Amino acid sequence: MEEVHHVVAPPHKSTFQKLKARLKETFFPDDPLRQFKGQPLKTKFVLGAQYFFPILQWGPNYTFQLFKSDLIAGLTIASLAIPQGISYAKLANLPPIVGLYSSFVPPLVYAVLGSSRDLAVGPVSIASLVLGSMLRQEVSPTTDPLLFLQLAFTSTFFAGLFQASLGILRLGFIIDFLSKAILIGFMAGAAIIVSLQQLKSLLGITHFTKQMGLVPVMTSVFHNVHEWSWQTILMGICFLMLLLLARHISIRKPKLFWVSAGAPLVSVIISTILVFAIKGQNHGISVIGKLQEGINPPSWNMLRFHGSHLGLVIKTGIITGILSLTEGIAVGRTFAALRNYKVDGNKEMMAIGFMNVVGSFTSCYVTTGAFSRSAVNNNAGAKSAVSNVVMSVTVMVTLLFLMPLFQYTPNVVLGAIIVTAVIGLIDIPAACLIWRIDKFDFIVMLTAFFGVIFISVQHGLALAVSSRVSSCFSQISSGFSMSLSLSGTSLNQYI
Repeated sequence: MEEVHHVVAPPHKSTFQKLKARLKETFFPDDPLRQFKGQPLKTKFVLGAQYFFPILQWGPNYTFQLFKSDLIAGLTIASLAIPQGISYAKLANLPPIVGLYSSFVPPLVYAVLGSSRDLAVGPVSIASLVLGSMLRQEVSPTTDPLLFLQLAFTSTFFAGLFQASLGILRLGFIIDFLSKAILIGFMAGAAIIVSLQQLKSLLGITHFTKQMGLVPVMTSVFHNVHEWSWQTILMGICFLMLLLLARHISIRKPKLFWVSAGAPLVSVIISTILVFAIKGQNHGISVIGKLQEGINPPSWNMLRFHGSHLGLVIKTGIITGILSLTEGIAVGRTFAALRNYKVDGNKEMMAIGFMNVVGSFTSCYVTTGAFSRSAVNNNAGAKSAVSNVVMSVTVMVTLLFLMPLFQYTPNVVLGAIIVTAVIGLIDIPAACLIWRIDKFDFIVMLTAFFGVIFISVQHGLALAVSSRVSSCFSQISSGFSMSLSLSGTSLNQYI
């Protein structure tokens, strides 16, 4: 005899109850208040402090053995952060010193507020490119450098405010509109644009286009053939090959990660000594020039919340904020999964946001967790965010005592460092996988890619996101229509 199990219908819920459950699922899936229930007031205070300042959670259990690992990791990523900071600041059309400032204060803030053990904080190539290209549309960094710097700091403030607001209001799902396909296409296009922009330094061209598209850049390159410097080209090829070889070695043998990590700093040291010895600046090799010493000066008095450029800085802040936040959270989650610990997305949004707000007050521009630096940090054996503190202290020592040593650093080597760093953003196997899985996502990816290289970075991203959003709405509407059709069919059965 078969046993019959009666399935009881779920209890009836009103529309308000359904809406409440859906909102709770969207905004509070982790139920952050659960840990406070039934706890005494003192315990609630401690748990609240640990929630907002994760360093209070792991700090009391920190040991000297952990510090030894973080010390090695911090010194390793500092060797990469110093040349990258200078290079990325130039990519953003900012003074090179600002790139080092941005590698000093933000890592300290993140060490207190961040929840990732592996994230290495500092400037990144994509956010630097977008910031520089968007602001340059209205203000020239050469003719009006002070105003450009003010707008960069103000954009950083709005980026941080937007990022922190997403975390506080628990609106991180907005970032999900940047799908994997969009990011792959956007990153590949941006990597090509960033690399093409370095032709100015790699070829020694003096007069270079201010536009970012493929066509104007290549037109500018071949219209200024008479400005090409064979000394600069020779040096660029040599150091580019050296950096690519170091990267190849580290990819083939992950245990030799330090080869790729140290190659940029070694290249800077060797090229600087070489240019100083042969007086390269007298032979057509462009150098950085004298950099000021000292740690970050305050910049809160430079923020501009009025005037005709307010709309520009808000738009720039939101776009660079979304891009840097997406990269930072993606990197943090990737390494957290590899090392089997959890990263709270909302905490990360608040940490990165407050980090950029504080950075805008201390002469920094947009920063986040960079994949290349975080990978080096992870491979070097970092155990906690203290590695960021070690990196920050190393950068501080550089700012205070070592800045005169960079006076003869050639711009061509900085260009080679940028090219080597962004090559890893072109992910061809992932693009092929998207083609096999979803043809529409592949079209979205191509939209982002070609939009970036032929129109502009921000317009290419906007075009891809709008196509993705329209796709989502069309899928929702088609699903709604199908449900209505099925309801009509089932209704006709009873008529």
